[in-house]
Amino acid sequence: QVQLVESGGGLVQAGGSLRLSCAASLRSFSSYHMGWFRQAPGKEREFVATITWNSNTYYAHSVKGRFTISRDNTKNTVYLQMNSLKPEDTAVYYCAAASTFDSGYARSRSYGFWGQGTQVTVSS
Repeated sequence: QVQLVESGGGLVQAGGSLRLSCAASLRSFSSYHMGWFRQAPGKEREFVATITWNSNTYYAHSVKGRFTISRDNTKNTVYLQMNSLKPEDTAVYYCAAASTFDSGYARSRSYGFWGQGTQVTVSS
């Protein structure tokens, strides 16, 4: 059974930092593209960042330069380092895995496996 388990969320002041982790029980983890999405109350889920199997990275415009996605294939884990956090970054953050980007890397439908989410709250 595939499991993606996020951790590292919490409450932080604006300008602060958090690092999210996602541990994946995926066979051949290194062959998967791994992404982060987020969903704020009353809004649709949106793309944040993704890292391909060969470590190419892509970011949403709203987080580029502040967030960094990385992966450790020896630990089957993907990370999201979030710096200079803003209140508008408040959301539930989800980890996701894709074997291929059938619908593009920013579309949630490309990702076949999802974690349960972790709450990030940024206070002003």
